[in-house]
Amino acid sequence: MPELLRVARAVATNQLAWLAPRAYLRMTAQTGRGDSGDESPEDIADYFRRCVDDYLAFAGVPAQDAESVLENRTILEYGPGDFPGVALLLLAHGARKVYCVDRFPMIRLSPKNLDVWRAMLDGMGDNQRRRALALLRDPDLPAKGLRPGTIEYLVRPYGFSGLSGEADLVISRAVLEHVDDLPGTFADMLEALRPGGQAWHLVDLKSHGLHRTNPLDFLAWPAWLWKAMYSHKGVPNRWRLDTYRRILHQLPIDELRLEPTLRASAADVAAVRPQLAPGFRALSDDDLACLGMWVGFRKPGR
Repeated sequence: MPELLRVARAVATNQLAWLAPRAYLRMTAQTGRGDSGDESPEDIADYFRRCVDDYLAFAGVPAQDAESVLENRTILEYGPGDFPGVALLLLAHGARKVYCVDRFPMIRLSPKNLDVWRAMLDGMGDNQRRRALALLRDPDLPAKGLRPGTIEYLVRPYGFSGLSGEADLVISRAVLEHVDDLPGTFADMLEALRPGGQAWHLVDLKSHGLHRTNPLDFLAWPAWLWKAMYSHKGVPNRWRLDTYRRILHQLPIDELRLEPTLRASAADVAAVRPQLAPGFRALSDDDLACLGMWVGFRKPGR
């Protein structure tokens, strides 16, 4: 009975997310960070700082060189969440413009998010703070929002940017595991990049809380039932490392990096294998065990 209730509830809320996405977002209070709801503004500001630090570390850029690497760059971020904290930090580091693209209209200047902005300002050096304040319509009244031309927020049905040759860098964190069309998303970012531009993505392949006893048992649901329960909610699409590898090997890209960050134990892999839905049964143990990874590549040219 509990499983039947879970399925019925999930199917019903999936229809709500499809027919009334704004109402679904209000009901679930999603932020895009997966937070518990009791984070302080300082905690959230620290999260955004870690995001930027992680991107730079993946690219092998020392923190002291961040501004020289980001200066005057145009950046595309997929899935910014309810507050463009990463985009604001990138602009404070000297980026020229950031496009933020999402499937859902999540960004809002709530009182808590304004407190996050103030906490971010408190942690900045003089040059970064000067640039950050220059982003505001009125530095004394952040609630009036950002001046046009610095962050461009794009809401698209499939989360595609539609840009062509405009970005020097494309980034995302815990976003690609939620997209509906992974080949289309990679094609979109490749089209958006200028020749020589780079992509840095951190992918979270965990269940996002939808497993039961084994971290991989969410792969036991049949594909048709998973789609009926979760396809419109931005819940993990369940594509594994092998899918990313296959898609990326078919694209005209250079310097491909697929670097696992987290793995399930051999015991969990062995225990879940008899339960796997048909689409996952042919996975190698290594690919099945992967619960997170960095994806990086460069667009040829220049």
